[in-house]
Amino acid sequence: MKIAMAVQRRHRVLMVSDFFYPNFGGVENHLYYLSQCLLELGHKVVVMTHAYGTRTGVRYMTGGLKVYYVPWKPFLMQNTLPTIYGTFPIVRTILIREKISVVHGHQAFSTLCHEALMHARIMGYKVVFTDHSLYGFADVGSIHMNKVLQFTLSDVNQAICVSHTSKENTVLRSGLPPEKVFMIPNAVDAAMFKPAETRLSREEIVIVVISRLVYRKGADLLVEVIPEVCRLYPNVRFIIGGDGPKRVRLEEMREKNSLQDRVEMLGAVPHVQVRSVLIRGHIFLNSSLTEAFCIAILEAACCGLLTVSTRVGGVPEVLPEDIIVLAEPVPNDMVQAIGKAIRLLPKIDPQVMHDRMKSLYSWHDVARRTELVYDCALSCSDENLLVRLSRYFACGVWAGKLFCLVMTLDYLLWHLLELWQPSKDIEEVPDIASESLHEEMPWSVETEAI
Repeated sequence: MKIAMAVQRRHRVLMVSDFFYPNFGGVENHLYYLSQCLLELGHKVVVMTHAYGTRTGVRYMTGGLKVYYVPWKPFLMQNTLPTIYGTFPIVRTILIREKISVVHGHQAFSTLCHEALMHARIMGYKVVFTDHSLYGFADVGSIHMNKVLQFTLSDVNQAICVSHTSKENTVLRSGLPPEKVFMIPNAVDAAMFKPAETRLSREEIVIVVISRLVYRKGADLLVEVIPEVCRLYPNVRFIIGGDGPKRVRLEEMREKNSLQDRVEMLGAVPHVQVRSVLIRGHIFLNSSLTEAFCIAILEAACCGLLTVSTRVGGVPEVLPEDIIVLAEPVPNDMVQAIGKAIRLLPKIDPQVMHDRMKSLYSWHDVARRTELVYDCALSCSDENLLVRLSRYFACGVWAGKLFCLVMTLDYLLWHLLELWQPSKDIEEVPDIASESLHEEMPWSVETEAI
């Protein structure tokens, strides 16, 4: 009886996003760690993303995580070119082949995510969406993105946001009922981010910045803040890790103010080397202009660094008040916050901070909470196409009609694909592990060659 109940509750999840390894970032890390923890809970997890260079086809990662690198190349900012219907045949094949029960899309900016969720709903699958970012309401790009998000979320079963601020932003942008949106934060791999074995001397204060050097991450703020901090505090030195279009401005600032010996530019830092950079510093500086959550400050706090950050988005929700100094995203306030952090350093115990982060943020906890969202999604009642089209129709005078047309054509394409290649002709992937082995093996092992 116990085995039967365990199998009944076992989800078969397809994670979909344009953002996954070998690319590195917050969404990529979230997808990987969440998938690994869901595998440990006994669920089957498959990832679908686009090709990266020569990496195409089926690959296996740690823990038996199966990844489909579909033969679509990135078009803009790691996103594939929107095709609307072009991905339907391969999405349908993967859903049937892997016997998927829940489709989980990640990131509003991902083209592949939107298309996969649309096709999955047409086929009657339950879908969940996670939003990882904040967007505005006034600029042309945000207006376009918000309309696309409204289209996708019109028919999702459940949604997840990584902070309360992100939830409010998503609800306002998409019109999704708040009761459908769960708040599940990101987490940190505490085993990977540990403090230095020996405490650093405070004779020289090292401030670490690890970020993409772009406008949204506040690189222009750093150009104004760093020279002033170096002028006020002769014993302060900066280490800057990251690359991007704003790197040139930072290098020009360093040359102009003759700070070559006090500002070290590392360039792009692989994620596996982030800890080795963090443990060289006392303070972590985050100058973002918008953030839904910010995993970087979690990693820094886990390594025992006191954080100075701009008070934007969901950042104030992330860390306890005694281990973060918040500032408005203006140079003067940030300089004052750095001065306050320097004075607080004697009170900071890196190991105590690490232990607090380990207890507060765990990927296993995130996975268990996500498991409950999947349960809620599967418990949602099935609706016919006409009921769902009415929700699309309510998205706007012109947009509503366009959305209904898109979904109607998608429905017809589905039936054409069924005629061309019936579902029964698509070979399903066998689960090698028998039901009696589920208690010993947390996931089903597949022997398909790479």
